[in-house]
Amino acid sequence: MESPRKTSPEELGQMLVEAKLITEEQLHHVKELQAKNGDKIERILLQERLISLQQLALFTSLQLGVPFVNLKKEGVRPEAVALIPEVIARRYGVIPIDTLDGTLVVAMEDPRDIQAIEDLAALTRRRIEPVLSTSQDIQEMIDLNYRVGGEIEEQLSQIPTRYQRVGVAEARVSAEAIAQAPVVRAIDLLIKQAVRDRASDVHVEPQEDKLRVRYRIDGILHEIMSLPLSVHPPLLSRVKIMSGLNIAERRRPQDGQITFDMGDREVDIRVATSNTVHGEMVVLRLLDKTFAFLPLPEIGFLPGTLERYLQMVKTPFGMVLISGPTGSGKTTTQYATVNQLDSVGRNILTIEDPVEYRFANINQMQVNPAAGVTFATGLRACMRLDPDVILIGEIRDAETAQIATQASLTGHLVLSSVHANDTVSVVFRMIDLGVEPFLLASAVVGVVAQRMVRRVCPYCSRPIPVNPEEQAAYEQEMNEKQSEFLIGAGCNFCANTGYLGRTGIFEVMVMSESIRRMILSGADSDDIRAQAYKEGMASLWHDGMLKVKEGVTTPYEVIRNVFSIG
Repeated sequence: MESPRKTSPEELGQMLVEAKLITEEQLHHVKELQAKNGDKIERILLQERLISLQQLALFTSLQLGVPFVNLKKEGVRPEAVALIPEVIARRYGVIPIDTLDGTLVVAMEDPRDIQAIEDLAALTRRRIEPVLSTSQDIQEMIDLNYRVGGEIEEQLSQIPTRYQRVGVAEARVSAEAIAQAPVVRAIDLLIKQAVRDRASDVHVEPQEDKLRVRYRIDGILHEIMSLPLSVHPPLLSRVKIMSGLNIAERRRPQDGQITFDMGDREVDIRVATSNTVHGEMVVLRLLDKTFAFLPLPEIGFLPGTLERYLQMVKTPFGMVLISGPTGSGKTTTQYATVNQLDSVGRNILTIEDPVEYRFANINQMQVNPAAGVTFATGLRACMRLDPDVILIGEIRDAETAQIATQASLTGHLVLSSVHANDTVSVVFRMIDLGVEPFLLASAVVGVVAQRMVRRVCPYCSRPIPVNPEEQAAYEQEMNEKQSEFLIGAGCNFCANTGYLGRTGIFEVMVMSESIRRMILSGADSDDIRAQAYKEGMASLWHDGMLKVKEGVTTPYEVIRNVFSIG
C-alpha cells in the first residue's frame, strides 16, 4: 500500500487561491476561524460555503496524489462489497469498489486515515488501495449496495421452530413469539431498506407457497425477496403491534399508523391489512415529507402551464379542482399549492383523510367517521371558523360537492381533488354529483388533470433508438421526426431500471367566459375540450411529449400513463 503523500492545510488553501476559487482575504478568514475553533480547514471551507463538496474532493485528490473517483459513474462490483461488512463500511465511511490481483480498491473521504486502511487490510487480508470520493457519494453507494434481504432471512430463521409451525393458519401467536428480537430486527431492516430504495409502499403478501415482499419504487412494484410462509404470523403480528392494530382480528380489514425512527429523521407509515385466500396481506405506505414540500416548479409544471395555474390559485375566491387516478400526485400538488399561499395573512384550513403531512401555520382537520367527522361535516365546521382558503382532500359524494361549491361562492378559495380522467371530465363528474351547471360555471376557476411519469436517470442516460410505435406517437403529437430519445441504460443509482424519481405531467383548463357559456348551454365534452385547446390548454399527452423532447422522460412512460380513447 502506497501511503498518500503528506501535505499541509496551507498548501490546500494556496491551491484554491491559485485556482481563483477563493480569495486571499477569504483564506485569511478561514485561517482565523481555524485558529479559533481548531476545525479542519476542509470543514471550514464547506461550512462557509466557499467551495462545493465536489471541488474540495478534486483539490484534495491533487494535494494528496490520490485518484479521485466519481461514484455516480464508476461501477461498484458486488464481489468487492462482499469483502467488507456494512457495519464496517459505515463506521469508516468507505465503499469497496473493485478487486485487482489481491488488491481491494476502496473509496474513502479521507485517504490519510492510516488506521482505517490498516484495519480494512487486516479484515480482508488484502492490500488496500485508497481512492478519493465525496462523503455524500460514499453514503449513497453504501445505501445502494448493502442490501438487507439476506440479513432479514437470517433474522427470521432464528425464530424458534415451535412458532414457525403455526403456518398460514395463524391460529395463535404468543406474546413471547411476538417479542422475539429477530422479528423486531427483520421489520426494522425491511422498512429501512424501503426508505433507502425510495419506495412509497411495502407489500407483504402471502402466496400459496411463499411470502412475497415487494417495494413500489417510482410507481412500479418490484419483488424484493421471497420468504417461507412459516414467518408470516410473527411478521404480521409485529407490524400490527407497531401500528396499534388488533392482532387477534384476522377477518376484517384494519388501518393503523407507525412513526418509524430512521436515526436522522422520522418516517410516517400508514398500515393497511386485509384477508386474502392465502392469509392476511399488509401494505405499508411510507410518507416522504421531502417530496411533499417541493415548490410547484419542481413537481413538473412547465413555465406556460405553471403561469396558468398560478393565475387560478391567486384568485381570492372560487374553486380549483385537481383530477387524476390514485397515485397521480394530486395530494402533492395540493400541498405544494397550499405551501405557497400566504399562511400568515390568510386563515388556511384543511379537511383530509388522513392528514399525511403537517404544516406550520395551517390548521388541519382529519376525517373520523367513527366520531361523525366526514368531509361534509368537517367542511361545515370549517365554514364557521372564518377561513380564507379551504383544502378538501377529495370530493367523493354529492353532499361534499354541494357544500364545497357553496363555500367557493361565498368568498372562499376552495382547493380539492376529484377522480376523473381529464379536465373536461371533471365538469361532468361534478354535475353528476348533483351540482347545478349554473352554480358550477360560477364557482369553478379552473381545473387541473395530472399524471406521474418516471424521470430518466441522469447518471446513465444516453440517446437510444426506440420502437416504431413510440416514435410514431411522438411524431404524431409533436409534428417532428426523432429516431433517438434520451433513455437510461441502467446503473447502480437507478437499480438498473433507467429511471430515477418521478415528475408530473399536467393539463390546466382555465374557466373562461366562453367555456362557462358552453357549460350553461349543455355543450358536450368534445366541444368544451376543443374550446379549451383553442384558448391555449396543452393536453396531458402534449405536456408529456414536451418532457420527452426535453429528455425528462421517455415516450414509453407517457404512453403507459396517459390514456387516449378515440
